[in-house]
Amino acid sequence: MGMTMTQKILADHAKLDEVKPGQLIMADLDLVLGNDITAPVAINVFEDLDSDKVFDKTKIALVPDHFAPNKDIKAAQQCMQMRNFANDQDIENYFEIGEMGVEHALLPEQGLVVAGDCVIGADSHTCTYGALGAFSTGVGSTDMAVAMATGKAWFKVPDAIKINVTGELPEGVSGKDLILDIIGRIGVDGALYESMEFTGDGLKSLTMDDRFTIANMAIEAGGKNAIFPVDEQTIEYMKEHAPGKEYKVYEPDEDASYVDELDIDLSQLKPTVAFPHLPENTKVIDDIEEPVEIDQVVIGSCTNGRLSDLRKAADILRGNKVKEGLRVLIIPATQQVYLDAMEEGLLKDFIESGAIVSTPTCGPCLGGHMGILAEGERCASTTNRNFVGRMGHVDSEVYLMSPESAAASAILGKIASVNDLRG
Repeated sequence: MGMTMTQKILADHAKLDEVKPGQLIMADLDLVLGNDITAPVAINVFEDLDSDKVFDKTKIALVPDHFAPNKDIKAAQQCMQMRNFANDQDIENYFEIGEMGVEHALLPEQGLVVAGDCVIGADSHTCTYGALGAFSTGVGSTDMAVAMATGKAWFKVPDAIKINVTGELPEGVSGKDLILDIIGRIGVDGALYESMEFTGDGLKSLTMDDRFTIANMAIEAGGKNAIFPVDEQTIEYMKEHAPGKEYKVYEPDEDASYVDELDIDLSQLKPTVAFPHLPENTKVIDDIEEPVEIDQVVIGSCTNGRLSDLRKAADILRGNKVKEGLRVLIIPATQQVYLDAMEEGLLKDFIESGAIVSTPTCGPCLGGHMGILAEGERCASTTNRNFVGRMGHVDSEVYLMSPESAAASAILGKIASVNDLRG
């Protein structure tokens, strides 16, 4: 029986000729990631291990982004612990104020992940890097600690779902609408501990940023990881962001086995929103009959805070005004995105429309800071989760959508798509 892309990467990193679904393996790692919530716990565990030094100071990335800039004394202590550990261990890839970004946007931008890599991170959205043809998945802080010491992690080899993509995305529809559509179809456990493997002619119409968005939310379908084939777009991205770095292209065998297949025609997709309190509660925005008024809009996060996302939002907000009384937060995902957006004049567009622009942070996405919701408030957001209390009060609500739809919602003061503005 042949192997999928994910299975081939895991086999090579486990130094095995082949692996099978359900098999337990120990694999070598190319990168270990932690943030200011998970890394301090991992550091405490690491200090109880026999190892005094990390396995490779170039293969660990520490990014304080969840409660940074420090929201309180506890957050400051956590960031200080990470900073001291990075200094003591001489870790090269430590990113804080002035260099920071939201981790899953920052690492690809910095060229730290390339095709064929095996990556773990103590954050569930580590699956983002599958957009580059890498195997990447989230783990717990204890696994991160052991990985920092040994450079290895154990895995159960996942089964796979094959997602065949055809057609082209219509205007005003993006990768966020695609992944919300998929999660709406299969549910939040539809790919439980399975690899979501994308294929098909339609992939050429998906930008790298679309792919990052889609892979990022694989975990919201229960997936172990998502992975895209390496094509010309992937190679061009790596040439720009990781010049000279070696990578390896894996392709699935023709007789690879999949537990399920899903066919999607991109041309049939429409602007989609996930209603509270699960990402699977999806509806086509244009079909919503009763107005859903909102109090806040967030455009940013590791899902949709890249430059292309800000451009899409700015194109809609430019020359328009945010609905009176509405709070609109724009959060560039990295310092580079912030700088590029500033040089393009996007920040001026946002501010003139009535929005505010924040430094890179995960802040409001996890209900950490800089955008907490009060009782009964509703937020239209480009983030990835809308669980109960995700952004604040347990009686608040989060609606997930694309940057285009979030910008349209900001103008109209209710859940909307660009089609509503045209109408």
